[in-house]
Amino acid sequence: MNRHFKYGVYIIRHKYFVLLAGIRLGYWSLLWRLIIHDWSKFTPSEWGPYANYFFGPKENRDHKGFDYAWIHHIHHNKHHWDYWCMVEEDEEGCVRALRMPRKYALEMVFDWMGAGRAITGKWEAKEWYFKNRDNIILHPETRRTVEGILKEDV
Repeated sequence: MNRHFKYGVYIIRHKYFVLLAGIRLGYWSLLWRLIIHDWSKFTPSEWGPYANYFFGPKENRDHKGFDYAWIHHIHHNKHHWDYWCMVEEDEEGCVRALRMPRKYALEMVFDWMGAGRAITGKWEAKEWYFKNRDNIILHPETRRTVEGILKEDV
């Protein structure tokens, strides 16, 4: 099967499960956000590099191309925690997280849920989050929102 076709199938599955996660938890007010979720993955800046990286031959992975596609994705999708991080211009080069608006924090959790379900077939966002929690830079208020949602039936 062609890598572009495989990638297209994955994107549709992922978007479907993100939408389903939001509906499953009763967030109908976010329906439009969930419908347009990850729309930038259909742009040339992301499509080719993602398809090649994830579904092309592993020995020919273009890490630089994927890195540029990923930074494009983060900068065009406010549901990524990285979007809300600022690198402080001091001698330590610290990263400071800004508070995410609730709708984007919720979409981020649904994104994690949808990715897990599309990849593994399971709703395992809670387990994934707590395993990776220390590597996810969130404003304390955003963290409370995220962990509150993950305590729901996910």
